[in-house]
Amino acid sequence: MRIENPDERRFYEIECAANNWSLKELQRQFDTALYERLALSRDKEGIKQLAEKGQIIEKPTDILKDPYILEFLDLPEKHRYSESDLETAIIDKLEHFLLELGKGFTFVARQFRMTIDEKHFKADLVFFNRLLRCFVVIDLKIGELTHQDLGQMQMYVHYHDRYIKLPDENKTVGIILCKQKSKVMVEITLPKPTTKYLPANTKPFCPINKHLSTF
Repeated sequence: MRIENPDERRFYEIECAANNWSLKELQRQFDTALYERLALSRDKEGIKQLAEKGQIIEKPTDILKDPYILEFLDLPEKHRYSESDLETAIIDKLEHFLLELGKGFTFVARQFRMTIDEKHFKADLVFFNRLLRCFVVIDLKIGELTHQDLGQMQMYVHYHDRYIKLPDENKTVGIILCKQKSKVMVEITLPKPTTKYLPANTKPFCPINKHLSTF
């Protein structure tokens, strides 16, 4: 592959060697613009480090891609999808989804049940990141993101922090995969310390079988 940007080329060389990518996987990562997606949530120094060291996972922002690209799910073209359709497709192709999530992810649970005051709540997907040493809770939202969705994710995160994680593990990270988002609403709804983990840019709406934006 010919990559004119030397920093971008160096990044793919490092990642290919570190992750033992096949030629097919390297082609996919390049075609889905992994370097550009990671660069969106980083400052100039962070982008420079991508070229020098590849993707280093040290804090929650390091795992974010915006958007995630899920073309490998092979979802048929429909006017509407349900969240369960998307969840089932992800589980069916879990190996590919883990590659798209990034480094250090291990699968923990699907529809993880939490009981609070005799009421049951279920997180769509739960992973553990070995590099960050923390749980990562993922919620799937087909429609536009609402403040209720953000509040629900906060509850999931607090539940894992208080009842699931071990004392030597780090605080839980929550990710909402959705079609549309409002950065202003997120910043107003979430506590101030949380907003520093938001991606720098906001991506426009994309078809569900191609891209999903993140928080």
